[in-house]
Amino acid sequence: KLFNLSLYITFFPQLVAGPIIRYNSVAEQLSKRVFSSIQFAEGIKRFILGLSKKVLLANPLGYVADTVFATPVMDLSTGSAWIGIIAYTLQIYYDFSGYSDMAIGLGKMFGFEFAENFNYPYISKSVSEFWRRWHISLGSWFRDYVYIPLGGSKVAPWKMYRNLLIVWALTGFWHGASWTFIAWGIYYGILIALEKAGLEKIMSRIYPLNHVVVLLLVMIGWVFFRADNFGYAADFILAMFHSRGNVIFDSQALALLSINWIPFVIAIMVAAPIFPKLQKWQFSKPITNVQNVFALLIHCFLFAEVILYLINSTYNPFLYFRF
Repeated sequence: KLFNLSLYITFFPQLVAGPIIRYNSVAEQLSKRVFSSIQFAEGIKRFILGLSKKVLLANPLGYVADTVFATPVMDLSTGSAWIGIIAYTLQIYYDFSGYSDMAIGLGKMFGFEFAENFNYPYISKSVSEFWRRWHISLGSWFRDYVYIPLGGSKVAPWKMYRNLLIVWALTGFWHGASWTFIAWGIYYGILIALEKAGLEKIMSRIYPLNHVVVLLLVMIGWVFFRADNFGYAADFILAMFHSRGNVIFDSQALALLSINWIPFVIAIMVAAPIFPKLQKWQFSKPITNVQNVFALLIHCFLFAEVILYLINSTYNPFLYFRF
């Protein structure tokens, strides 16, 4: 038992940025691990996909976001502000989901099966659904160890709203000891409390505009998450909505978009469940050797692209390390 516990604590694939793995979810695998070459091959493919997300999508988008957020707000056009926050919205998703994919892939290579940590959060129809799809292991941890012990939703309505605010304030604090993180957490606590009070039903009646509303609310939240202080966050949001008299589109916005439009297009496409649906359609038919070879070539191509990118670039931020 002590050996298994020590192995669980030191299991490196999930230590730094992988999904939060609880002991009871892998206890049986620690003592009765089944290893197969098929599982190992699946792990390699999952690791390559995660690495590709991080290097080929998160990194170039992160460069765009850093460029915009390093610009004084008074010099930002509305277009640059939107390009910056969209880039950051995609960067943080591909950075963290990429690391989660790598952890899940490494786990498979060692014979372990980890639960999924992301499930296409940007297609959500409500903020509550977004958090059921984003960082699933963290959400379930706070639900089981904080929200339910406080009484969960099986209490008076005002206590349920109090529980939500406590959980989300702690979620913000978990990401960092900064008032902007705590405000970000409380922001989501208020939004989810409003949805519990009836806003979610109203949102469901305006489909498909509810997708747009949720994305807008999430991006506003990411501004607070990314900004160093409240003043910058407020000014950046004002720049997004053209409330400071900023120009709508300038040379910076045009340059960022013209140079980085390919990562933007690919990132937006991959953020939607297009490829899983294609795979599901393919799996309904017998898989041929040609399809297997094609899949192998795609993974080899992605891995080669990652290597070339890392050789030619010095920009490789570890975004989620500080959280």
